Amino acid sequence: MDPTRLLQAPYGPRFGDGVRQEPSMERRTFMAVVSGGLLAVPLAAEAQETTKVHRIGVLSPPSPAHVKAFEEGLSQLGYTLGSNILIEQRAFGTPNMQARIDGAADLVRLNVEAIVTGPNQFIEAARQATTTVPIVMVYGNDPVGRGYIASLARPGGNITGLTWDAAPEMYGKYVELLTEIFPRPSRIAGVVDPTTSYDNEAYRKEAAIAAKNRGVTLQYVEVRASSDLRKAFDAIVRGRAGAVVVYPGPALWSYRGQIAALALQNRLPTMYLYRDGPESGGLMSYGPNLRESWRGAARYVDKILRGAKPADLPVEQPTKFELVINLKTAKALGITIPQSLLLRAEEVLQ
Repeated sequence: MDPTRLLQAPYGPRFGDGVRQEPSMERRTFMAVVSGGLLAVPLAAEAQETTKVHRIGVLSPPSPAHVKAFEEGLSQLGYTLGSNILIEQRAFGTPNMQARIDGAADLVRLNVEAIVTGPNQFIEAARQATTTVPIVMVYGNDPVGRGYIASLARPGGNITGLTWDAAPEMYGKYVELLTEIFPRPSRIAGVVDPTTSYDNEAYRKEAAIAAKNRGVTLQYVEVRASSDLRKAFDAIVRGRAGAVVVYPGPALWSYRGQIAALALQNRLPTMYLYRDGPESGGLMSYGPNLRESWRGAARYVDKILRGAKPADLPVEQPTKFELVINLKTAKALGITIPQSLLLRAEEVLQ
C-alpha cells in the first residue's frame, strides 16, 4: 500500500455516516514505525555521545599516587574510568631516554587523544614521538627556554599544561630553611643527577649566594643510579656535611625512600622539593604540590577533548608552595624544629 495514502486516510469518525472507522492494521504498523524511528534518532545520538570512550596516554616515572590524583581530577570533571575514558600508562624509573621515547611512540600508535607527561625528560620523549598529538605537561621546567612552547600565554604548538616552575631562587630558600634548624650545619650537601636539566649553574649560583650569606659551605655529590647512593653518602659523611638537599629529577624522585633511609642512618636532615620526600621518611620539603599539578592536568585534558587546541591554552605556573615537615623523622634525628618553622608549615607529619 502507498504510504502517502495511509497518511491521507481518514482517522476517527467520518462526518456524515456516524460510524467510527478504526485505522487499518497497515496504518497502525506504519505509524508505529515512523514515530518509533523519529524517537530513536535523538536517543541513538545521545547514546552514541554518552558512550564515546576517550583514550589518554600517561608517560611518567612510576607514580601511582600522582596518577591517582589525575584520575580523581578526571572524575571531578565527569569522566569514569572504563566507561567514557581509558588511561594507557607507560612508566619508566630508569634514565634510559630511548625507552621513554619508545613508550611515547607506543602511546601514539594506540591513537591516544592526548599524552600527559612530566618532568622534562619525559616531555622531551613525547615531543620526539609526536608533533600532532596534544601533550599536556604536568610540571615542565623552563619550557620556553627548552623550546617546548613559544610562550606561556600562547604555547603555539602541540604542548601545553603546567610548569614546575621553581625559579633558581628556590634553591637558596632550601639552604635558608635548613639553617633554621638546630644545630645549624656548617656544610650542606646537594644530591644531584647530572643527567637532568635541573643540575645547572643558575640553581647552584642561587644556592651559593644563600650559603655565603649564612656562612655555609656547599658540597655536591652525583647520583646516576641507585648503586651510587651509598657511595654518595660516604662522600657526604667524609665531607662532614650537616644536612642534605635532594635536587629534582625522575631518578632521584624514585630513590627518595632509599635516600631518606641512608640520611637517617647517618643522622642527616634532608630537604626535598616535594612532599613525597618527607612522606617517605625525609625531614622536610618545600615546593609545589605535585598531586595538585596532576589534578590540574585533568582540566587541560578535558578542554582538549572538548575541542580546544594546545596552542591556544596558556601554560599555568604554580602559585602556591607548601612546607611539609616530618616530626617523626626530626625526633629520630634528635632535632627540635623551631616553633616559628612549624607554624609556617602547610602540614606537619606525626
